Amino acid sequence: MRSLLNRFRTRKLSPGNMNGNGVRKLDVKEGPPKNADESAAIIEELNQTFDVSLAQMKNISEQLKKEMQKGLNQEGATVAMLPTFVSGRPTGEEKGRYLALDLGGTFLRVCEVDLCGNKEFKIQQKKYKVPLTLKEGDFRDLCDFIAECLDNFIAELNATGSILSSSLSSSANVTTAAGSSSNNSTHDTSSGSSNNGIEPSPVEKYQLGFTFSFPLFQTDINRGVLKQWTKGYSCTNSVHEDVVEMLQDAFLRKQVPVNIAAIVNDAVGTLMALAYSVPETAIGVILGTGTNACYYEKIKDIKKWDGGETLNDEMVVNTEWGAFDCERLVLPLTVHDRKVDRESLRPRQQMFEKMISGMYLGEISRNVILHLIDRQIIFDGYSSNDFNKQHSFDTAYMSSIELDNSPDLQETRHILEDVLSIPSTSLMDRQLVKGVCEIVGRRAARLSACGIAAVLKQSNLVTSGCTIGIDGSLFEHYPCFEANMMQALKDMFGPYISYKVKFSLARDGSGLGAAIVAMLAHKNSQKATSSGAPTATSSSVSPSVAEEKEQTQPITDDEEKKTPKEENIIEATESNGKQQDIKITNGNGKTPNQEDDEEQPDHKDKKQDIQKE
Repeated sequence: MRSLLNRFRTRKLSPGNMNGNGVRKLDVKEGPPKNADESAAIIEELNQTFDVSLAQMKNISEQLKKEMQKGLNQEGATVAMLPTFVSGRPTGEEKGRYLALDLGGTFLRVCEVDLCGNKEFKIQQKKYKVPLTLKEGDFRDLCDFIAECLDNFIAELNATGSILSSSLSSSANVTTAAGSSSNNSTHDTSSGSSNNGIEPSPVEKYQLGFTFSFPLFQTDINRGVLKQWTKGYSCTNSVHEDVVEMLQDAFLRKQVPVNIAAIVNDAVGTLMALAYSVPETAIGVILGTGTNACYYEKIKDIKKWDGGETLNDEMVVNTEWGAFDCERLVLPLTVHDRKVDRESLRPRQQMFEKMISGMYLGEISRNVILHLIDRQIIFDGYSSNDFNKQHSFDTAYMSSIELDNSPDLQETRHILEDVLSIPSTSLMDRQLVKGVCEIVGRRAARLSACGIAAVLKQSNLVTSGCTIGIDGSLFEHYPCFEANMMQALKDMFGPYISYKVKFSLARDGSGLGAAIVAMLAHKNSQKATSSGAPTATSSSVSPSVAEEKEQTQPITDDEEKKTPKEENIIEATESNGKQQDIKITNGNGKTPNQEDDEEQPDHKDKKQDIQKE
């Protein structure tokens, strides 16, 4: 199939009509192709329509860089460039036990992360299903549920001897030495230094990072005002409220000795999750159902920053690059992109995301295939009710089709005929569908590289180089996505860039990454306290445990404590900084940061599952 794709790639086009992407259009006849040459001509027409040339890539990356600078200078820019209040970089030598919370669409995940130093760490975690009544009820009740889950988790850790009771004392002794080389040892989750169930003193609190994957206006490292609910939540008494403060109040009511040290964005968590084991990591990217990126920016260059002094001269900035070019100035939109945008929930918003993320690639491909059906080029001009439904052609199908190397493309036939009810398909039909998937996927990778190029230039890392931590199903599972991104960077910067810039899969930003942000925030808070100088990242959201006990009646031994419903108990050991070897799974074999709340297509045979997270 790739030979079919490449057959006319270098063919010179004769003058003629221009297609919607501004390139000359081949003279392709209507009706099914009669031979391989006509089929290749159809593929070439599509390739020209979705091609992102070198000139276009440079133009896109330069425009994104300009928009990033605008977002650093002023509020309300298209590319928001949000300060995250996260400053400082992990070295891999920090030690201590920290907690992490990840509130998703269906599950609440609670993690204990033990930072062992020497770029090694261990994770234990548990998932609790969030009842529908709590997702639609008063937010105070949801916060109480979260507090109960956390209290239950800590109690079980204390009971098993794999506990956090030394977390405060350990985290206070953070070293800042350069990370030493990793060894090949492996740690058991029940081993390591601990106090075997000894409770912390009344003035000590466990430090927690809270991954909150909902639109939020962050006002400090541990402060955030909810803008709106998504993912099926509609809790009352919460919008325009500080969700961290409300959750901390629940911890106070339930006497859970935990301080929310940081509220974390998924891209920031991704950056930190890799940076502990690979300290040269400087950029975090999400390439999954959605897309985003963050990076370290000099505070002096964040002109709109008014958060006061910081202990470091740089801060992680959340770009929110998915909103780039809603003005439609430089992105190479086709008629199919415009149709997908017009029929989306938020037309003329998140244009960059709609061209590269897993939520939309399948829909773009479906519209291209429907266009070929309407021209009677494939399927004898017949579609199906299933295929006609919006978003019925999942990006996971694209992945499976691209991986189908059987002589007659049986997996592709299964998806089209058995799953999507297309009446019948010929081998040439299936080859054309595979070509559509390859072309749309390749464009997404090249556009993603444009975003990375802009961040590299803005952060002056093109020459010095860095490691880029990337999380998301597109990067992890989609065929050739990583290779196509790197090729695009080579096109823009030259072949040397592959020696300077490395891509690395960064799993579990919502757990490991959140805990590391909590560590950095707590470390900065301790520094600020010892120096007596308040900073933008030194605040604490609650009184001490001793103060709480004066305000809250203690729970007696006779009182029955409600145990939240537990789902998929998960334990994992992670060492030597090799995140690709992570062994964290639930009952259906997914990693914990996979989205559990969005339905996957009924395709039992597909080998690659593009996550919806």
